[in-house]
Amino acid sequence: MSQPNPLPLIARAPVIPVVVIDRIEDAVPLARALVAGGLPLIEVTLRTPVALEAIRLIAAEVEGAIVGAGTVTERAQIDAVIKAGATYIVTPGTTPELAKALAEAPIPVLPGCATASEAMTLAALGFHVLKFFPAEPSGGAPFLKALGGPLPHLRFCPTGGIGPNNAHEYLALPNVVAVGGSWVVPGAAIKAGDFDTVRDLSTAASHLVRAAKFD
Repeated sequence: MSQPNPLPLIARAPVIPVVVIDRIEDAVPLARALVAGGLPLIEVTLRTPVALEAIRLIAAEVEGAIVGAGTVTERAQIDAVIKAGATYIVTPGTTPELAKALAEAPIPVLPGCATASEAMTLAALGFHVLKFFPAEPSGGAPFLKALGGPLPHLRFCPTGGIGPNNAHEYLALPNVVAVGGSWVVPGAAIKAGDFDTVRDLSTAASHLVRAAKFD
């Protein structure tokens, strides 16, 4: 079975919000604010006890949301997030065992890598759109620009240390299809229930321009 192509999903917006949900009651209003701001792809990280339930609620109750599961690190989590309603999977890194399981997943996957060798290994398994993490500590936009020469068939979604001041540097690269970031979902705003701020930050992020083509 070939891996589903994630590009049709990622084409929806230049930024994928990386979300940590501590309180389940925040899940639906937060997702609605992101969708209203023009960022329908929502990566809910599996870093809290309520993450799976948050994915389930967003998938069931938020019209227009394209909810995915981030921080997937184990084979068992793949089935769990799919059952919860995730429509794509993101990993911070990819062990050989995890890569094998992800290659059989029925939904799109953005497997994580941080080096050229890791990117080539994942490409050999059929993955051609990869998460680059942690982006800034691993060489940032100059690193991805350098990879464009020897690995022109690969595209990336960099995450880690990206914000409103440097997102444009990544999105200007033809091999970057989107960036992941948490700046549009500030913890203080979520804690205060200030979802208008989330919507406004998302609206600004949704207008970022990217050079990547989706054909």
